[in-house]
Amino acid sequence: MKPLQISPETAQKLAKQLNVPLEHLMHMPQHILLQKLAELAKQQTEPGGEPDGSDSSNQRS
Repeated sequence: MKPLQISPETAQKLAKQLNVPLEHLMHMPQHILLQKLAELAKQQTEPGGEPDGSDSSNQRS
């Protein structure tokens, strides 16, 4: 398995947000990383509702 193809800056930010060591993040399978990012996004939108309004697609008619 090859390391993720992301920039060093992005890797550092993701490792900090996901609270995982940088080495673990770089060798994490892509589907696991996407799952963790989805969970992180869900956690960020739940407490404050819709902070940026990007998740309001189901309210339009």
